[in-house]
Amino acid sequence: MKALINNTYEIDLSKPIDISIPLSNTEANPIAWYIEKPVIEPVRFGDWVGKVSEGSSTNFNNIFFNPHGHGTHTECLGHITREFYSVNQILKQFFFLAELISIEPSEIDEDLVITKAQIEAALIGKSPEALIIRTLPNLENKKHKNYSNTNPPYLLEEAAVFIRESGIQHLLIDLPSVDRENDEGKLLSHKAFWNVKDVDNLNTDARLNCTITEMIFVEDSIKDGSYMLNLQIASFENDASPSKPILYSIIN
Repeated sequence: MKALINNTYEIDLSKPIDISIPLSNTEANPIAWYIEKPVIEPVRFGDWVGKVSEGSSTNFNNIFFNPHGHGTHTECLGHITREFYSVNQILKQFFFLAELISIEPSEIDEDLVITKAQIEAALIGKSPEALIIRTLPNLENKKHKNYSNTNPPYLLEEAAVFIRESGIQHLLIDLPSVDRENDEGKLLSHKAFWNVKDVDNLNTDARLNCTITEMIFVEDSIKDGSYMLNLQIASFENDASPSKPILYSIIN
């Protein structure tokens, strides 16, 4: 089944490319920010257990998880502001022209970082609506890693400023955060991307309509280049939601 997006881009809806990481209650689930793995367990009322294998007519599970620390998630600027903003209210369109780039972070002061120069070179003048960054080496353990206390690679503030100034509205990355794990709460790249100067009093030119998606995984078989992105979220009234970004190759 083919579809024409904005009367310009033709895509084949029968060939989706899922770049999300599924959430599970196993040791295979990725973790960040010092929390435990998700909990998925049947509801219990006295002797009644919401599990067919234990005599119930239905499987009826509670799920306890944190969108920021348990897998692929999409967040809005409400993640860093005193005032509440919901990603469910901010993200109202779901198809975007996206560019996938691969970058091997540079070592600076014992940290691995993504620089402005690297992104600028990879984009070669393109200004897509969404930017997807795959870091190298692209190890399979990204889908299962416990990132807590590992100081993962991150985006330099200058890189986030460049992304913002390029007009990119949606940033997707295969890391647990665009900022350093322990940055004393500065959140320089989050603030630069959303153009937030004061988290207590939001400036009028803050980018309310923009999102950051973290902890994706892009298989090696997916080539760098232009795609149509379908950015799917669950309808949570929260600063972040678990999400399922899907890519489609552009036919024409």
